Amino acid sequence: MSRVLVTGGAGFIGSHTVDLLLAKGYDVRILDNLQPRVHPKGKPSYVPAKADFIQGDVSNRADMIRALDDVEAVFHLAAYQDYMTDFSTFIHTNTESTALLFELILERRLPVRKIVFASSQSVAGDGRYRCEQHGIVFPSPRPMDQLAKGDWEIRCPRCTSPMTPMLIEESTAIPHTTYAISKYAIELLAERLGRRYDIPTVCMRYTYVQGPRNSFYNAYSGICRIFALRIRNGLAPVCYEDGQQQRDYVNVRDVARANVLALEHDGANFKVLNVGGGKAVRVLEFAGLMLEACRSSLEPLVPGQFRVGDTRHTVSDISECGRLGWQPQIPVEQNIREYLDWIAEQDAPRDYVEQAERAMLHDQVIRTVDRSPVTASRR
Repeated sequence: MSRVLVTGGAGFIGSHTVDLLLAKGYDVRILDNLQPRVHPKGKPSYVPAKADFIQGDVSNRADMIRALDDVEAVFHLAAYQDYMTDFSTFIHTNTESTALLFELILERRLPVRKIVFASSQSVAGDGRYRCEQHGIVFPSPRPMDQLAKGDWEIRCPRCTSPMTPMLIEESTAIPHTTYAISKYAIELLAERLGRRYDIPTVCMRYTYVQGPRNSFYNAYSGICRIFALRIRNGLAPVCYEDGQQQRDYVNVRDVARANVLALEHDGANFKVLNVGGGKAVRVLEFAGLMLEACRSSLEPLVPGQFRVGDTRHTVSDISECGRLGWQPQIPVEQNIREYLDWIAEQDAPRDYVEQAERAMLHDQVIRTVDRSPVTASRR
């Protein structure tokens, strides 16, 4: 394959995928709308001059026709991500653009031989748990009244006992949020239309991706961004719930390697693949690692807040990717160092932290349990 289109190629995962593709000798085209919430200063300086750049929208027919000209493979990584309540935008941008991509390939008889899609571990919801009495359970979202009381655990629907989280396999699909639903719809379209029209597809379920270029301008962009901005402004990192949530952090360069492997390996065709860090890290533990990396004497704050739609524990089973020859190589401590080094070079004032938090509190995305906040030791 020679020319590859990367939608969202100016973004976090997309730009690192572009870098790797260029290093491997591919001719790369980028389609990116430079969404102001993510790119308020326009096209980032890290977008390579060697890549053919088109500013356009993946849900716009004319933009997609132009971007797909003479393309043999597509990484469809562009997506709308946020915690806000503009639900229709998730479906329009993420899901409809996928349908449009297939539509144009068939309508115009384009020579696209493979498509790699960005999915998300959010598709799996809370994954799977084990109840000591009732065995394996695929839980529904925790009820709001339970969270409002500060009861964070996933409980068995039959006996109400707290359950033990298990690694999440690709077969699990219980999306809780509109964003997750939009990504699950992508997986269904990719598999059904891909098989029907003999266009190999792969869907990559990323977990918590970290590293340089993860935009700090929007509220969605993750724990590393939130904690880093607070600490550098003399504010303690805030851990939602009780800080004991387990997360699976993976470096963006490891993700880029997985993406390119999925393109090049026929064994990935028509599969959904988990792409994670291979190690469970608790949120409170992560806060401690960040404080240590910043040489800060602050302690994490656990104010009894929770974020609507969050999962309790998310740790992926990455064995399927392993069978294709991929393993994560970069540990979480290096993820943190790389992000801190990058953000130190950026203009990231305190306003971005406070604006995002105010917006989510106003829209009741973040809610507070009726009790006093506490500080928690990171040791």
